[in-house]
Amino acid sequence: MANRTAEAAAVFEPRAGAIDLAHLERATFGDKALAREVLTLFDRQAEKLVAEIAGARSVRALREAAHTLKGAARGVGAFAVAQAAEEMEAAVDNPELFASTLAHLAALVAVARLAVAGLIARD
Repeated sequence: MANRTAEAAAVFEPRAGAIDLAHLERATFGDKALAREVLTLFDRQAEKLVAEIAGARSVRALREAAHTLKGAARGVGAFAVAQAAEEMEAAVDNPELFASTLAHLAALVAVARLAVAGLIARD
């Protein structure tokens, strides 16, 4: 099983653009332990926030979760996730776009989480 996880993480290595390593290094002052901690927090928070967005019972709760995810993603350099979260904020007002925007966001979060797993595993 560990081999499969490593193989899956390798497919989504940061070079694929899921995490901007230069940004992460600047944000963590080159401290690998801090980078690992920040990535671990992002991983947990991203999973939780996507679930909150999917199950939001109000427009306000959805917008807040998407906005929080956008900020967290920008913090670690997951800029595709941040962009998708911003699009999610806008899609709240358009029910026709909601499902596809949520699916896109969830897919990008999954890719970013795999990249995080790959980064943490290689350190």
